[in-house]
Amino acid sequence: MEAPAKFDAELIRDEKVKVMRAIRPFVGVSEPSAIIRGQYKEGVIDGRKVKAYRQEPGVKINSSMETFFAAKLFIDNSRWEGVPFYLRAGKALKEKKTQIAVVFKEVPHSMFVDDIKENPLEQNVLIFGIQPQQGVFLKYQAKVPGSKMCIYPLNMNLNYADYYGVELSDDYETLLLDCMMGDQTLFWSKKGIEFSWNLITPLLKEWEASDYDNKKVKLYFYEAGSRGPAEADELIKKDGRKWMLG
Repeated sequence: MEAPAKFDAELIRDEKVKVMRAIRPFVGVSEPSAIIRGQYKEGVIDGRKVKAYRQEPGVKINSSMETFFAAKLFIDNSRWEGVPFYLRAGKALKEKKTQIAVVFKEVPHSMFVDDIKENPLEQNVLIFGIQPQQGVFLKYQAKVPGSKMCIYPLNMNLNYADYYGVELSDDYETLLLDCMMGDQTLFWSKKGIEFSWNLITPLLKEWEASDYDNKKVKLYFYEAGSRGPAEADELIKKDGRKWMLG
């Protein structure tokens, strides 16, 4: 979102709405090039056996309900024109982690091109950690001390819990406290929620209108305790990119 005129809950919520309105509608949602849906099957998480989703109480044996989602989207405004956003979320995965990774573009030409033939430069990445670690983490390239021009990736980490020396509140604690204090900054407005539904409703309708055989083909299974279906990796790999899951 764009920066509001001042730090005000209503102005911040309005800017969020503007971003939602600028998201390009999904087209061809039945094709795996646009949306990846997944459902977990039996697996192991932290040494504990986990049932398949279809084995859970109250779930139909042939349920096509997705428990994993991956997508590529664009925001059609002047700031983000042409920049792809990749999203993924799911249940029964290897770990519970929420983060935003900003991957910087490669420079058109590197002054170190003659020195890095054996170890090509990786892209710099700025990660905003939300859970379980709250902080800011930067992955960048730096020269190794010495006479040779050797450049390797390094990490610069700021973990809020380590810095402040206190246990930080979790998501729901923060929202409940804000609610009691009357601070609506982190809450969505009615318009924001409506635009969110306007974006995903066509996806849900097309999926529900599909026959069972089509759903069965377009639903990708993954083991509980894994990182999700392999098709999610292909979604981003075909663009020459990769998920930042480390």
